[in-house]
Amino acid sequence: MKVTIDGQEIHVEPGTTILQAARMIGGESVPPAMCYYSKLQGSGGKCRCCLVEVTKGSDANPTPMPKLVASCVTGVMDGMEVNSKNSARVEEARKSVTEFLLINHPLDCPICDQAGECDLQNLSFQHGKSETRFIEEKRTFEPEDIGPNIQLHMNRCILCQRCVLAADQLTDGRVHGVISRGDHAQISTCLSKAIDNEFSGNVIDVCPVGALTDKTFRFKSRVWFNKPYNAHRNCDKCCGKTTVWMFGDEIQRVTARKDEFHEVEEFICNTCRFEKKDVSDWVIEGPRRFEKFSVINRNKYALHPPKVEIRTEKHILEGREQDQKRISMVEVPEKTNGNSNS
Repeated sequence: MKVTIDGQEIHVEPGTTILQAARMIGGESVPPAMCYYSKLQGSGGKCRCCLVEVTKGSDANPTPMPKLVASCVTGVMDGMEVNSKNSARVEEARKSVTEFLLINHPLDCPICDQAGECDLQNLSFQHGKSETRFIEEKRTFEPEDIGPNIQLHMNRCILCQRCVLAADQLTDGRVHGVISRGDHAQISTCLSKAIDNEFSGNVIDVCPVGALTDKTFRFKSRVWFNKPYNAHRNCDKCCGKTTVWMFGDEIQRVTARKDEFHEVEEFICNTCRFEKKDVSDWVIEGPRRFEKFSVINRNKYALHPPKVEIRTEKHILEGREQDQKRISMVEVPEKTNGNSNS
């Protein structure tokens, strides 16, 4: 099947979604995604960040789709033509979705462990606005302890439900999910339950924001102060292939390896993630490459450098020259003693 995205043509297998086809092309045509996760079945269709414009339905029916569609759950048709980055409608829609996601999100990036590798941070950098129109009170939740290794910050959650799908598909007994409805909906555990199984730590990796964080890494360091290295070990529970984040000779945290779309390549067990923090536990393969775009990647800031204008009121500078003369006392005549030869 042939599909054209932003003028770039590609042939894909039947059943491929628009988002998957865009990822095959790569570059700026790839829509952002906050809820879709290729490794988790049934993900997508919740956040609406990946909206695109279909200008031609197919060769059989060239009628354009009247509304923007979610690319993560919309399959391609033979001859379909799609606008992603080249559409003003798409750009405005993504700005609106970003604004909506940030309505209740706290401005706590300075203390959030996810800062620097946060998908919502990257999304707001690309499509966010400098001001907000939301004047109502943000929804807040009381702190909740959900286990020995994972910290839940429900105030940061965007209800993408990735963690619920990961627990469903990686573990035998899921004990958390979405409770309540509407603006009261939240991620929580069942009564008197804690998230404690051998693959529970993977909910941290799939979370696109700082709602689920690693207690063993909590407030230890910023991610840009750590150096990530690919490492592996022989593990009888998982693949043993990880990324270790080092500060000097110390391993401060261990995560699963991620691809260019910030998705886990292979899920890892809690033993590798939380218990193996000595360098001797690992075979260090080498530095890990940067994935996707990031607000901590210096090249990101060079794309559209803003023009800085410094406006100074004229009266602020008045008197500055006189003050300098008073301080230096250049106009004060030097008094000399008549008996001096100087």
